[in-house]
Amino acid sequence: MKQSLYIIGGLALAISMPSGLQAQTTQPKDTTMNRTVVVEQEYNPDIMDASKVNVLPKVEEPTVSKKEVEYATTFFPATSVPAGLMNPYTGKEVQPGSTPGYVRARYGNLGNLAVLANYLFRLSDKDKLNVRFQMDGMDGKLTIPFTDNEKWNAFYYRTRTNVDYTHQFNKLDLNIAGNFGLSNFNLKPGGVNSKQKFTSGDFHAGIHFIDETAPLRFNAETNLLMYERQHNMLNENDANTALKETIIRTKGDVTGAIGDQQSVTIALEMNNLLYSGYTKNTATGDEFFKNYTTLLLNPYYELDNDDWKLHIGANVDLSFGFDKSFRVSPDITAQYIFSDSYVLYAKATGGKLLNDFRRLENVCPYGELPEANTSSAWGYVQRPYDTYEQINGAVGFKASPYPGVWFNVYGGYQNLKNDLSYFNFNRLNDAHTKYLSFAQDNTSNFYLGGEVSYDYKDILGISAKYTYRNWDSKNGKELLAVKPVSEMSFNVHVHPISTLNINLGYDYVNRKEVEGYSKMTAINDLHIGASYNVFKGVSVYAQVHNLLNKKYQYYLGYPAEGFNFLGGLSFRF
Repeated sequence: MKQSLYIIGGLALAISMPSGLQAQTTQPKDTTMNRTVVVEQEYNPDIMDASKVNVLPKVEEPTVSKKEVEYATTFFPATSVPAGLMNPYTGKEVQPGSTPGYVRARYGNLGNLAVLANYLFRLSDKDKLNVRFQMDGMDGKLTIPFTDNEKWNAFYYRTRTNVDYTHQFNKLDLNIAGNFGLSNFNLKPGGVNSKQKFTSGDFHAGIHFIDETAPLRFNAETNLLMYERQHNMLNENDANTALKETIIRTKGDVTGAIGDQQSVTIALEMNNLLYSGYTKNTATGDEFFKNYTTLLLNPYYELDNDDWKLHIGANVDLSFGFDKSFRVSPDITAQYIFSDSYVLYAKATGGKLLNDFRRLENVCPYGELPEANTSSAWGYVQRPYDTYEQINGAVGFKASPYPGVWFNVYGGYQNLKNDLSYFNFNRLNDAHTKYLSFAQDNTSNFYLGGEVSYDYKDILGISAKYTYRNWDSKNGKELLAVKPVSEMSFNVHVHPISTLNINLGYDYVNRKEVEGYSKMTAINDLHIGASYNVFKGVSVYAQVHNLLNKKYQYYLGYPAEGFNFLGGLSFRF
């Protein structure tokens, strides 16, 4: 018996023939067929959590992939309030004929509001325009911690709009985006300022080389970022003490391939920071906000094969006009893959964290700028120094011993120069004028952690994560009172039928206890949410946070909401 293999339209057919018989074949005509297939992903926005008014800044965990040094890119979930950073929003492409528009509106107790609208215009096969609007916040009475149940009429509303355009060339993508943001909120009674407003906007333009097989590849972009803090001088609640920050950010990289598995890249980023407004003492002329430039050079070598993934490089940071002029940190990651689903990895990374106004809002929106070294009664303020991660080294092990099961355990050490934090400051030694002020010190921490997840088809998903940190500070022990020591989260997603989704989660964060300083109550948030598709394109949604009605703080002295809920509708069109 003789067996022959035939390929018909991409389908392989094996035909067995008795011995001695020959297959009759016909030589096909020389025909060439070319077809271009465009595959577009469906826009499917996740239901995101907007009920919490304050969110603890996330602490970076070790990952297997390369940790790129980004300037001021720490950000919060899109619907958490507050969140100051706006990255250019890239619209998700959708399948032809699917619904490009999405609107979701929710409302709850304590004035909780969450509105999201998004529409993707498919102008042509190569041109996409995405428009997005988002607003969320709260307005209600909260009980202030460390008081005898003193009430505070708190409000915090955040608005974001994004416009993003992409044109696809044969080997390049051109992206142009614009963003606008407004955070409007008040501070608790007894502070140096009664309310605050942050206004931000940026423009982005960049080109991205998409041909990964080319021997030489490049990317380039430029950004104009503008930000204004309305109130900044102490004891001047109603005065025009606005500070404006403008950043011109230019980024680019060039990659040269060395065969199929190796490459060398040189990346460069330059930030020009310009300040205007109340930048100096009008009486003495002392300047507390100086224009300056930062420059990051990041050369690295990469190896990627079946067993090893290596990234070996360095971060060389230069500053001109402000801060320390020269710093160097490693940029090294390595992972070894064996038995297909088992990974050993190690990393030693670092780099500059630009403490611009966007990052200040993310670290603590209620924080006042540090007071300048002046005897003036006006209370002039100054810009913090940039934080530098001298090293963040870790080793870990990832594995998938069973289909759908993943776990990751890791441990490491982190060292930060001029780590940005804040504390409860009393400038006038008066119990009624305490406020949160940004402050800095050199800090370090050892950390251990692990995470595990299990997914069963599209029906059930379970994940849990825990991280422990042991913090130390060179001088300012009081700054450690806001640092997380134990962080734990647990989430369950159930999709029993095609029209119903249920989410159950628990978040716990315990902060370090510092002798002689206020101990922040641990975050203890049990929450549940569900969505149900009533009609095609129409869904109802409900979410409840703080089911245990615990009293805790995301920021020192600023209360989080108790039992709170959101409910509403979403539409696709």
